[in-house]
Amino acid sequence: MNKQEAKNRIEKLRGELNEHRYLYYVLDSPKISDAVYDSLFRELEKLEEEYPELITPDSPTQRVGDEPAKKFEKVHHESRMLSINDVFNFEELEKWEERLIKNGAKNAIEENGYFVELKMDGLAASLIYEDGVLVQGSTRGDGSVGENVTQNLRTINSIPLSLRHPDALGCHPELDSGSNKNEILGTQVRNDKTEKGNDKLLCQRGWDSVENGRFEVRGEAFLSKSDFEKLNAGREKSELAKYANPRNVAAGSIRQLDSRVTAERELDFFVYAVASKIGLDLHHQEHDLAECLGFKVNKNNKLCKNLSEVKEFLSHWESSREKLPYQTDGVVVVLNNKKAFDRLGVVGKAPRGMIAYKFAAEEATSKILDIIVQVGRTGKLTPVAVMEPTIVAGSTVSRATLHNADEIGRKDIRIGDTVIIRKAGDVIPEVKEVIKSMRSGKEKAFSMPKTCPVCGGVVTKKDGEVDSYCADKNCSVRRLRQIGFFVSKNAFDIDGMGPKIIELLMNEGLVGDPSDLFKLREGDLEPLERFAEKSAANIVEAIEKSKDITLERFIYALGIRHVGAETANDIAEQFGTIEKVLSVKKEDLDQLYGIGEAVGKSFEEYFSDKKHLEVIKELQNLGVKIKPYHSPVVSKKLDGKSFVVTGSLESMPRDDAHKLIVKNGGRVSSSVTSKTDYLVVGEEPGSKLDKAKKFGTKILEETEFLKMVK
Repeated sequence: MNKQEAKNRIEKLRGELNEHRYLYYVLDSPKISDAVYDSLFRELEKLEEEYPELITPDSPTQRVGDEPAKKFEKVHHESRMLSINDVFNFEELEKWEERLIKNGAKNAIEENGYFVELKMDGLAASLIYEDGVLVQGSTRGDGSVGENVTQNLRTINSIPLSLRHPDALGCHPELDSGSNKNEILGTQVRNDKTEKGNDKLLCQRGWDSVENGRFEVRGEAFLSKSDFEKLNAGREKSELAKYANPRNVAAGSIRQLDSRVTAERELDFFVYAVASKIGLDLHHQEHDLAECLGFKVNKNNKLCKNLSEVKEFLSHWESSREKLPYQTDGVVVVLNNKKAFDRLGVVGKAPRGMIAYKFAAEEATSKILDIIVQVGRTGKLTPVAVMEPTIVAGSTVSRATLHNADEIGRKDIRIGDTVIIRKAGDVIPEVKEVIKSMRSGKEKAFSMPKTCPVCGGVVTKKDGEVDSYCADKNCSVRRLRQIGFFVSKNAFDIDGMGPKIIELLMNEGLVGDPSDLFKLREGDLEPLERFAEKSAANIVEAIEKSKDITLERFIYALGIRHVGAETANDIAEQFGTIEKVLSVKKEDLDQLYGIGEAVGKSFEEYFSDKKHLEVIKELQNLGVKIKPYHSPVVSKKLDGKSFVVTGSLESMPRDDAHKLIVKNGGRVSSSVTSKTDYLVVGEEPGSKLDKAKKFGTKILEETEFLKMVK
């Protein structure tokens, strides 16, 4: 698969995953099995691992989670709870370190090393204290907005309801590092990480920040193996179905409406970060501080001087993890120097200075009973293997995506085959291979249907692509998912407009396209099943509230093929208003940073369809106000000039350089053309430097560029 083919495939996977993630996590109404979702997710991860330059902030892999269900009050995190990118072998870990060094982190690595932490298999949560007292506990949610689950987190004994003052902890410089000090602390003090006598200073710094306002830590709620077994034994005795794994129990317990149920589960909690900015220099100090203030931290975490020591840590726990009292699916490796960590910044929703090393996959076998075909939002047909249920890495798998007909042909998968199911990183199931020696001769070959299994429309396949599509744009499943996408969190964000409500409105003939949503009145909804007067009023109010929308969210809501949230933002940023977007031509898009040929083509196709233009006009007539892009430009120093940045810059990541150019009125492109005014070069600039010389483009060293934008 070449880069363009990978880009096309990635866009298709993201659209499908975003839809099903919303159904599962927000509406508690999944339409596909976990196995199908996870298999699609792993394919996307593998492609993004191979082509990291194609990773965008709106990719499901960057996501840290999803928006909260409506059963709990929403909580806006003061700073995003980020996700972590994954690697699956030591070679990938070495490549990650190479990227850090290219981005200027060499000295930080040599001086302060890495802090490695066992990756807990539970539910991430934020704890906020005011004047030393716990006032709020929340789930991670989508990273920006979570759920208020304070009452449930309060039931966990390892979470202090009030922070302990450093004087009460015995963190005194006059005490030695012997047993007396350990007795006062109640835990073993990591003197290998904190110089003797500095622990009180560290604790005092944290306590000062508590006295000055809010103090936030983040960690993982989880269930031990022994408590999980005890819980299942009780359920078996009561003739109830046993739980699949500890992680699901922990997540479900934290989201219980009745905190008494949570208390019965005996959850535990490890802190892994201090989110409050209190001037710490090293990440491992956050763990030391948390311990001093009364939190539980994982004693198996370790400070490593270099990647060789990290490798020893990984090897040890990969072979010894079964001895741990809790489940772990890998190790998080963190750049210990916080200043370097912050300077490296974030890619999408994952920090550059942190990576998750996932332990080797577990495998099991199952038999394919049937192969069915599902239809996605874009009309894509996805073959899915229906299998005899089997347990892999602690959870039951009964379905797995087969991706497309080419993949089925390549692996020679047939109905009736015995196959090996693998869960990469203990999370994502996939069909690894067929055990052909198990064949009986009765297995049946599979072929993609010629007509859509939902609407009977013609199935087409474009040249050079591996996926098949339903050509009927009025296919009920396609329309249902398109409208669902239109009202989703990153688009119009209409509260309460879930797939069941949309399906009901479509069946009643009230909604045929997105513009019909804005014609709904309370009287239209009240007679329908599931609608009381209050819920009808709430939905109409939510629809009305959504009418004011930013340009980038509106472009995203249209569901244009290949146009995700980041691409929509790029288009909005560089054109400014909906009027300019509607008049843009493909050749204009080709010159934009981050806009490839496939995006330009699908964008042009979308806006050349009169029906699409009519829907947009109708939306505006119905009161939808598409607000112009709020420009981040703060000066005109680079007004109208076109820039390309290549190579590794010493002072900042390339993304930050791009933002700096835009803030100063310049434009950023991904490729050098005759219209490029400047090429900013860092280390190892590559072929773009040759092109710039060919076109006579002005070449800027990093110091020259910084002078221009100073």
